[in-house]
Amino acid sequence: MDITGKIKLINETKEYGSNGFRKRELVVTTEEQYPQDLLIEFIQDKCDILNSYKVSDSVKVDINLRGREWESPQGEVKYFNSIQGWRIEKLTSDDSESNIPPVPPADAFEPADNISDNEPDDLPF
Repeated sequence: MDITGKIKLINETKEYGSNGFRKRELVVTTEEQYPQDLLIEFIQDKCDILNSYKVSDSVKVDINLRGREWESPQGEVKYFNSIQGWRIEKLTSDDSESNIPPVPPADAFEPADNISDNEPDDLPF
């Protein structure tokens, strides 16, 4: 799965416990009718791939959804979900950087005035 949008926040890498577990959080705002701010976690060696990104970059993030069950000391069971990122790429919005030629303005085309009904119609459809 993937998520596309603009980076809203990139947190610093945090280390937990003595085992060296590392986590870095990224918030991406989707660009749709109802934008969503999605928290995406990058863990261990994946934390470093965020170093070359900044707030307001348009990105596509490849993700995995993770879920887990937790039971409280009182016996109540709850379920939690998280979004883990494993790859990110910058999307370009500048037309000069893309290989798609610009669309000519609508007034650049004029209707043909030399069409005759006597010409054969050789189109296959």
